[in-house]
Amino acid sequence: MSNKGKVIEMQGVSFSYPETNNRFVLDNISLTVYAGEMMVLLGPNGSGKSTLARLMNGLLVPSSGRVLVKGLDTAQESSRWEIRKQVGMVFQNPDNQLVAATVEEELAFGMENLGLPPQEMVQRIQEISVRLQLEQLLDLPPHRLSGGQKQRLAIASVLILQPQVLVLDEPTSMLDPAGRQEVLAELHRLKLAGQTIVLVSHDMTEALAADRVVVLEQGKIAFDGTPRACFADAAWLFEKGLAIPPAMELARRIRQRGLAIPEGLFQVADWVDFLCQK
Repeated sequence: MSNKGKVIEMQGVSFSYPETNNRFVLDNISLTVYAGEMMVLLGPNGSGKSTLARLMNGLLVPSSGRVLVKGLDTAQESSRWEIRKQVGMVFQNPDNQLVAATVEEELAFGMENLGLPPQEMVQRIQEISVRLQLEQLLDLPPHRLSGGQKQRLAIASVLILQPQVLVLDEPTSMLDPAGRQEVLAELHRLKLAGQTIVLVSHDMTEALAADRVVVLEQGKIAFDGTPRACFADAAWLFEKGLAIPPAMELARRIRQRGLAIPEGLFQVADWVDFLCQK
């Protein structure tokens, strides 16, 4: 867990939608996001992951409890502009987030709304387009991009505003394998650069790359800890409606055939280390 300080604090947060007849989608959640960490939110459909993500930047406001972003309360309407500058959101479908006629205009859009000086806008566009490998695409309309390129553009259009936290709600779920790898590679680079990331995901491989995993079950926190601690008990994962990482599933099936395969083979790298010891 990072020692760089608290960025988002959730204090006894509950939330219900009007159409759920006051049934809590989230029930008494207390959770802290620390600067510089990558947190992955896991849980079956309906567990409250997307709702939790939207509470983090004031898109939704708690029915009870408090959400604080750098000490600012999301329930205070006067604070929401600053909160949304601090916590940027990237959604599942990039087509719903892209609004401009070209990639360059998309990158400029948010900065124009902030009233940034033109020279600073030009500099930020140059920097972010190189970082996210968009410099050859600046003149293209977003609809001509691949799925992975669109999602990288959506991420870039948020990062260019320099938020402290990047919250992503299943950004790879609609992508083909190549596009998914593009986005995951970018998230890995951002993590190494110290960007605070909260990633909503169904993919266990994505969770293995995190510093911290939080599992939601029926609106409550069922687990909060390291990925390896989360995946140590396959039976528990199945009970919570979660899959296990492919490398771990391979070890489990071979073990069922009677071969002595050790625990803790979560990733391909673990298998390589194990086999090279033979």
